[in-house]
Amino acid sequence: MAMDYAKCAKEIFETLGGRSNLVSAAHCATRLRLVTVDNSKIDMKKLENIDGVKGVFSNNGQLQLIIGTGTVNKVYDEFLSVSGMTAATKEEVKAAAAAKQPVFKRMIKALGDVFVPILPAIVASGLMMGLVEALGKAIPAFAGSDWYGILDLMANTAFTFLPVLIAVSAARVFGGNIFLGAVIGMIMIHPNLVNAWSVGGMEASQIPVWHLFGFPIRQVGYQGHVIPVVIAVWLMCKIEKWLHQHVPEMIDLFVTPLCTVLATAFLTLGIIGPVFSTAETYVLEFAGWIVTVGHGIGAMIMGALYPLTVVCGIHHMYNVIEAGMLSAEGA
Repeated sequence: MAMDYAKCAKEIFETLGGRSNLVSAAHCATRLRLVTVDNSKIDMKKLENIDGVKGVFSNNGQLQLIIGTGTVNKVYDEFLSVSGMTAATKEEVKAAAAAKQPVFKRMIKALGDVFVPILPAIVASGLMMGLVEALGKAIPAFAGSDWYGILDLMANTAFTFLPVLIAVSAARVFGGNIFLGAVIGMIMIHPNLVNAWSVGGMEASQIPVWHLFGFPIRQVGYQGHVIPVVIAVWLMCKIEKWLHQHVPEMIDLFVTPLCTVLATAFLTLGIIGPVFSTAETYVLEFAGWIVTVGHGIGAMIMGALYPLTVVCGIHHMYNVIEAGMLSAEGA
């Protein structure tokens, strides 16, 4: 007997609590993807027993109903008809689902969205650095050759300019101009600033300082730092969006970029950079301590925590920690 798509859609709609409990709807190859206002109002058992629904589960704020290939699109069309909703893309449903999640999980997801796209660059550079170092130690003559020099340059570029990669990716995620984001990233590692990897060997009195309006700003770069870049670009995006809303269109093209970069740069070099680079250092030191705890205890702790973070959807935080630990070694 042929499935009654309209009946299936109507029963799903009613069981979900009607239009007032629905935010958005989309579908993939096999599943109806929904975002509801309150899942606690839904009788999940009844939903699973609807004819045509092969399974129900919740994931990252989405309620997903398994219906099947070739069938889900027909049920979806009927669902839109009976609910009066408009079609949404999977990305829109994901965005709606993300907006419902707690602030902490949204922050971790945002960090994951920033770092996942640049992982290929980090992986490629890391592998190349390992190969170049191995060859240099295995063949001493190679370590002093031109080949070693140029390959080493290629290998460490991603880590040397990691703040720029992060800034571009962060600007994309936070909805800002990616080129303004790149400028903020480049400001943070400008060659006129003392390289962050050199600061450790300097006395505090040797570090040059700008005195602006009675406020000292250390002339130190942020090579090897991750979190300060993300926060700086997040702030940049907030400032840029606010200016776009308040600056007259006639001068928006000139005023908004200028004010955005100036305000973000001053706040970054004066407050965000010093505060969050210090905080990041403590986090990385703690992570480094855990993984070096002897007798396998550190590995056991990390192994026990990882499944929990995956289940909670916050495992992307490891990308941030790993990127920071890798870049902190210098290139």
